[in-house]
Amino acid sequence: MRQDPFGRQRQQQSRPRRGFNPRILVLVAFMAYGAYYYFSNQTLDPVTGEKVLIDRSLSVEDEKALGLQAYEEILSTERPVDPNTPIAREIREIARRLIERVPDIEAALAAENGQQPTGFSSSFDWDVNVIQSDQANAFCLPGGKMAVYTGLVPVAQNENAMAVVMGHEIAHALLRHGAQRMAQQKLSQVGQMAGAMSGMDPQQQQMVMAAMGYGYLLPYARKHETEADYVGLMLAAAACYDPREAVPLWERMSAASGGQSPPEFQSTHPNPGTRIQNLESLMPKALEFYERYCPERAL
Repeated sequence: MRQDPFGRQRQQQSRPRRGFNPRILVLVAFMAYGAYYYFSNQTLDPVTGEKVLIDRSLSVEDEKALGLQAYEEILSTERPVDPNTPIAREIREIARRLIERVPDIEAALAAENGQQPTGFSSSFDWDVNVIQSDQANAFCLPGGKMAVYTGLVPVAQNENAMAVVMGHEIAHALLRHGAQRMAQQKLSQVGQMAGAMSGMDPQQQQMVMAAMGYGYLLPYARKHETEADYVGLMLAAAACYDPREAVPLWERMSAASGGQSPPEFQSTHPNPGTRIQNLESLMPKALEFYERYCPERAL
């Protein structure tokens, strides 16, 4: 109590005490779990020589099952062309030659990193269909289920370019990029839950997720594309397809899209200029693979 000049007693105002905010503890707990999940699920990819994030609870058989399910759903809604048509036979032959070289490429690239190949693709149940569509696209799902859309044929123009695209798609499956994306999505969900439980308003949560997207998820997706370009080009070269067709292919792909693409930092794919520059830098090594595996076709 304090005495004022007029002799009256005045009670000193006490400052309100700040109690512990339990939401901070929740946020810390989510961050700790995210860090634990990230570091405990790191595995070495012998093909690239880099550590990657793949959920250890996801088995190869689980991936194959997911790939098969997606493949069956696509084929139930899309229209595969007659397997006896010339284009279907040509696509299957390209796939056969690429698949035949997969163990060689896995072993050669792993050896460059001082690693033993995992033989991850040895259990794949390979299958390829050609789908009637205007899309200039192709895919290879976990487990080796592949499809090429007829819209890609006029853009590829020749079997060498088509092999580059198909090699790129096969590389995504070999490198387990689908499993990596699933692990990234789990981390994103942890981040969203942490934001919601910590008391962030929707706008703040949106800003945090946008920062995570631009700073982590999109660069990681572009990295996957660059890795698939690298492994796919080496695979096409080892299967005796001319890797030099990769650059004009992507020039045509860019022209076919009308040059309409978002800025690279907003995209899951490198822009065409970056991609072409990267492929040009890989060409000497791709030509070495071509000469090693195809001496009768020495350039």
